[in-house]
Amino acid sequence: MMRHVIAGIDEAGRGPVIGPMVMACVAMEKECLTYLTRIGLRDSKVVSRTRRKYLARRIKDLARIVLVEIVEPREIDRAVEGKDYKNLNDLEAATVAKLITRIRDHVKTFYVDSPDIKPLRYMRRILVHLERLGYDTDIELICENNADKKYAIVSAASIVAKVIRDREIEKLSKIYGDIGSGYPSDPKTLRFLREILRTGTIPSFVRRSWRTVSRLLREL
Repeated sequence: MMRHVIAGIDEAGRGPVIGPMVMACVAMEKECLTYLTRIGLRDSKVVSRTRRKYLARRIKDLARIVLVEIVEPREIDRAVEGKDYKNLNDLEAATVAKLITRIRDHVKTFYVDSPDIKPLRYMRRILVHLERLGYDTDIELICENNADKKYAIVSAASIVAKVIRDREIEKLSKIYGDIGSGYPSDPKTLRFLREILRTGTIPSFVRRSWRTVSRLLREL
């Protein structure tokens, strides 16, 4: 039986126009988190790429459980369009629920970064999805905005998710050339999108529901 083990859940790649969103769950003893904080564990957005890779290796060495869900662009599009889910937050909450059920009964306390400005509403979404999956919701669920900055266990999940998201983008770049970071603000990404959209096709790794795509199509 595991003691003093907590779990953190966070995503990477919610905002990009290219590539998947990656959600990660990390569970470990609090004592390990103290060590990771000492060697520089922080929210992935404020850690260099090289340092993220190093931290991800250390997290995987120390964690009891590391789980990942990769949410593909088409699934994201259908959520944004209100088809399979109410919205993107609902899809994300469903993915959090899926991660929790994969851990089963080993962990009772989960810290989750909330994309919803009302974390309580987001927590309720997760609980609804857990019930739909037939999961016993007798867990402590702590949902907060900017949890990746407040809780080391969520920072750990953030690091793992970001490293995997970067790896997925690297795979695409090897096939299609330099696509940049995938974010709408990245000039390389915009240049790639303009070129690919001129061919008359929208690849499966591009999020069609993003305004960036609609705007670029109008400009052609």
